[in-house]
Amino acid sequence: MSKISAAITAVGSYVPDFVLTNKLLETMVDTNDEWITSRTGIKERRILKDKDKGTSFMAIEAAKNLIAKRNLNPEEIDMVIVATATPDMPVASTAVYTASQIGAVNAFAYDLVAACSSFLYGMSTAAKYVESGRYKKVLLIGADKMSSIIDYTDRATCIIFGDGAGAVLFEPNEDGLGVQDEYLRSDGVGREFLKIDAGGSLLPSSHDTVDKNQHFVFQDGRTVFKFAVSNMADVSEKIMERNKLSHDDVDFLIAHQANKRIIDATANRMGLDQAKVLMNIERYGNTTSATLPLLMSDYENQLKKGDNIVFAAFGGGFTWGSIYLKWAYNS
Repeated sequence: MSKISAAITAVGSYVPDFVLTNKLLETMVDTNDEWITSRTGIKERRILKDKDKGTSFMAIEAAKNLIAKRNLNPEEIDMVIVATATPDMPVASTAVYTASQIGAVNAFAYDLVAACSSFLYGMSTAAKYVESGRYKKVLLIGADKMSSIIDYTDRATCIIFGDGAGAVLFEPNEDGLGVQDEYLRSDGVGREFLKIDAGGSLLPSSHDTVDKNQHFVFQDGRTVFKFAVSNMADVSEKIMERNKLSHDDVDFLIAHQANKRIIDATANRMGLDQAKVLMNIERYGNTTSATLPLLMSDYENQLKKGDNIVFAAFGGGFTWGSIYLKWAYNS
């Protein structure tokens, strides 16, 4: 019997309609288009303006997009994972609600939280369930409503983040396609450099925490940038070395869209031509858990069966890693 690997067989996505441009941000904080673009590569980002809609709304829409494109019966889905840093609620699982709303009545579901590495870690998790032979269809969704935790008077963070969602379906493959290898890392040294202080068990919500703006994202940009540049490049190089991949063997780099300079540094370490580096950061900014699936959705038509793809991400905590995958279909 052939070895079972976990292959991505479908993708879907959703981004809100409202576009927050750099020009519009100039009216909100002390910044300008040239400064933002030169330092991050971001020109605009999407924002879910409806206060009655949370991360689950986008996750559901991305899942519905995938289901329609794949002509998939949601009752066949065995499992739903929602990778997110912004769940609808602190306790009730966003994934469980999402599964119910899309009609995945036979699936079990849960959230996976690892900051900007959530979707990458979710790929590893989904793959293991499929490789076990017990589960045939695992739906992995990356979704974040980052606008819900951003202080739009803080120019250090409000220029970076946007809202969005993407979804992929993992299924068994016996032709050697799908996930080939992974190298995932974490280090608690990053706990203080990218965080939200209040709202957890350490510092529960109170009038005082709200008054002090402690429910918004804080980022020590220089420190995070330094760690991200070195670590994301390191793991991407490591995955190539372990699998004896040259820069000619790698067809595409799908990297977390946090900062163009970080992506460029990773690609340079890997020796990749710019044409192999997929990017959409200029249109969406950093959508946290949604960046990797949004890239797959945007570039789906360019991805060909058998393509060697290296995924890389870096997030708060710190969390980071790289996954090597062989693409399984032609769209």
